Amino acid sequence: MQEQPSGTDPVDRLDPVVLHHIVNTLGWPDLRPLQKAAVGPLMDGEDAILLAPTAGGKTEAATFPLLSAMRENRWTGTSVLYLAPLKALLNNLVHRVDSYAQWLGRRAALWHGDTPESVRRRIRTDSPDFLLTTPESLEAMLISVKTDHAHMLGGVRAVVVDEVHAFAGDDRGWHLLAVLERLERLTGHRIQRIGLSATVGNPDTLLTWLQGACPSERPGRVVAPGVILPASASELPRPAGEVELDYVGSLANAAKVISALHQGEKRLVFCDSRKQVEELGAALRARDVTVFLSHASLSTDERARSEQAFAEARDCVIVSTSTLELGIDVGDLDRVIQIDSPSSVASFLQRIGRTGRRAGTSRNCLFLATRPDLLLQAAGMLSLWARGWVEPVTPPPSPRHLVAQQILAVTLQEHRIGDRLWPEQWNGLAPFDRSASPLLSHLVSEGFLDSDGGMLFIGPEAEKHFGRRHFMELTASFTAPPEFTVLAGRTEIGTTDPSILTEERPGPRRLLLAGRSWQVTFIDWARRRAFVEPVEDGGVAKWQGSEARGLSYALTRAMREVLLGTDPDVKLTRRATAALAELRMDRAPHEVHPAGTLLVRDADAARWWTWAGYRANATLASSLGNLADPVQRPTDTHIRLRQDLSLADWKAARAELPDSLTLPTVDPRAVRGLKFSVALPPRIATATLAERLADFDGALRTAKEPVRVEWPA
Repeated sequence: MQEQPSGTDPVDRLDPVVLHHIVNTLGWPDLRPLQKAAVGPLMDGEDAILLAPTAGGKTEAATFPLLSAMRENRWTGTSVLYLAPLKALLNNLVHRVDSYAQWLGRRAALWHGDTPESVRRRIRTDSPDFLLTTPESLEAMLISVKTDHAHMLGGVRAVVVDEVHAFAGDDRGWHLLAVLERLERLTGHRIQRIGLSATVGNPDTLLTWLQGACPSERPGRVVAPGVILPASASELPRPAGEVELDYVGSLANAAKVISALHQGEKRLVFCDSRKQVEELGAALRARDVTVFLSHASLSTDERARSEQAFAEARDCVIVSTSTLELGIDVGDLDRVIQIDSPSSVASFLQRIGRTGRRAGTSRNCLFLATRPDLLLQAAGMLSLWARGWVEPVTPPPSPRHLVAQQILAVTLQEHRIGDRLWPEQWNGLAPFDRSASPLLSHLVSEGFLDSDGGMLFIGPEAEKHFGRRHFMELTASFTAPPEFTVLAGRTEIGTTDPSILTEERPGPRRLLLAGRSWQVTFIDWARRRAFVEPVEDGGVAKWQGSEARGLSYALTRAMREVLLGTDPDVKLTRRATAALAELRMDRAPHEVHPAGTLLVRDADAARWWTWAGYRANATLASSLGNLADPVQRPTDTHIRLRQDLSLADWKAARAELPDSLTLPTVDPRAVRGLKFSVALPPRIATATLAERLADFDGALRTAKEPVRVEWPA
């Protein structure tokens, strides 16, 4: 803990009016340790990562010092941006932030994709002090001809990034950093950067990442409850909670258990696919459970109705994907139930953090595994959690598609940019620097940019691919497959996958959405709409895309340890204990060995049981060349090899493997899923996907391990 001068309290630095309202309006006798520790760094203008579990008071830890600095330094206009990954999270926060701002006669406002144009016009002319928005909406402001950028954003002094880990781990993080650098260039001064997160495995690295182009020139620290950096992840508070692992064998049995357990309590159930949410919701409703649903393919109004009703009810269940994992307030929860397992410890920490908010209650989570392999995954994940391990947040490598997007977006913002000075827009932030010159040349040669007299302009190809709705296609750094809107009369229920409307099926066409069955009465193919009416049952839920990604090296190795006999340090039901024992008896002899990896050849196939995770196995399979089965894709646990592989060929390849690792092979058709890939040379787009699929560290560790060979004569 950083030493404070004798006799001083960090809270004394807060504006007296803010302090008055904390005590008298909120009724707080004191601030939490995190909130106290954040006052000094934030009021001094330092960059920071504020770490605390869900409901740990991070919003207040950022807002109170910034309000005080706003008054102390006489900031005017929009001086603080509050960025979050979800519109629903912003909707949930704006009233709270605005109530704090009003203590000082200030105000907060909301701007995202659902904000009416009338509200946007008012914000443009009468700037709020706090503007809550998404990075995509911020970029839309920067390229909009309706917005006076300097008037509206030129006075920004600080940016708060809520759930910063959710940005840093995917392409939205690269997009966020690039837009923040452009914003700093617009303001002409350094903007303080503050990230809010639950506990992560590499907070110091996350802070350096958030600081962008010149982290060494920016003062900053990580602030956690009772801890101020320099500190390592091992010094951060360890998680706690009442956790139980059960094996129920099917989703129908899960519904039976949920309906019988904890009646009279408010329960939040997490699933890891929209299809599972719908099926479980329908099964619970059939058992007369008051149930609400939340996932990304439900309409905004439908989700809002569910979340509001759930927040106000008592004896009920809400079933959700990760949409309710982040800090959206759904009221006072009693229980969290997890169907099967999330794919990361960080995700689990977010979910269990939804409980234990009332005095006298503790955090809790009940796992209900529906299949033996998912029971094994849950046990492995809980083993990591019990050890206090959390995944490091790692940005995806080689965001070349976003470099192309940013060059086009800046050109649109500035109307023209110099063909030599363009890297200055990002203040030297890699990879948006001069190293991107070959991409710029490609954009010019392919007509995405026009060049004249040393200046670059938006070209016809950019207009063609991204010009719809005033280039709104250019401001979203993630992509989603096209879906059909489902309407009951004039009420939008949500969206569904087109295949559910086209594939042959006997009887009337019925779909499952919002936990209810609907019969399709009319399909408007041109406008991608399906009109429905309610029916009793028979609906089918389906969405394309892999909602579950491959597992990591760390998690898959933890699963291997469970098969070898390690139980997670949580409560196991008798059913879970029996199912794990059966798993070990059936699978362990043929899949794991305590001394290293296992190569097994039988009459069916030759398999190398690496337990290295999907990305490491994809790297190893590609590196083995024609020794790997060309038909079978790698899995999280093993690589299938050619059936006619000889032991001599294996030994030769095995000896060379540590020095000959190569990028995984990528199907060129997969490039279509990489947004803005149309602006890249096909070879570069394919290489980008391959680099993101690779795990050289996991592959190398696996390649150097001993291999036990079971090779019948």
